[in-house]
Amino acid sequence: MDFGVLLDLYVSFLQVGLFSLGGGFAALPLIEEQIITNREWLTQTEFNDILAISQMTPGPIAINASVFVGTRMAGIPGSIVATLGCVTAPVSISLIMVKLYTKYKSLALMQGVLSCLRPAVVALISVAGLNIFMTAIWDIAPRNLQNLDTAAFVGLFLFVASFFILRKFKLNPVLVMLFAGVTGLVLYFALGIEIV
Repeated sequence: MDFGVLLDLYVSFLQVGLFSLGGGFAALPLIEEQIITNREWLTQTEFNDILAISQMTPGPIAINASVFVGTRMAGIPGSIVATLGCVTAPVSISLIMVKLYTKYKSLALMQGVLSCLRPAVVALISVAGLNIFMTAIWDIAPRNLQNLDTAAFVGLFLFVASFFILRKFKLNPVLVMLFAGVTGLVLYFALGIEIV
């Protein structure tokens, strides 16, 4: 067993857990930076596949990503170490913050800090969403309209249709994901179109 890889997994996901203000999708840019940019453990396409799988499995996305990446890099011990790294800081900070918040929640300073963090969380989620969108539509660079092939047009159509259905009809997101998955399978087997 390579303890260097286990240490790298722990430290990488400790950083993700430590700086994932807002949790959930706000953690995506941090996870992406750690596992694609800094460590080069996954490609952007593999990362998007992990995100898709993480969305279909129960639990927070950062925990699911740590389990998948840890398993890929070092098997079951890797998934355990990456998950521990991911939860160490949030659990510790949450325990401290609950104590401080219950004691000082009425202070203007506390409300000011919280109101300043909200826009940063929205920015983190927006950047992650844009990166995922760009990679899902364009599998090749440069990412411009000339590089849109049939699969990219189908992916773009599925995105617009899913967005419209979710916003207009408030349909269950699981049903929308199933619809998109079944559509992708039908297009692949019937027309040979492989969605990127």
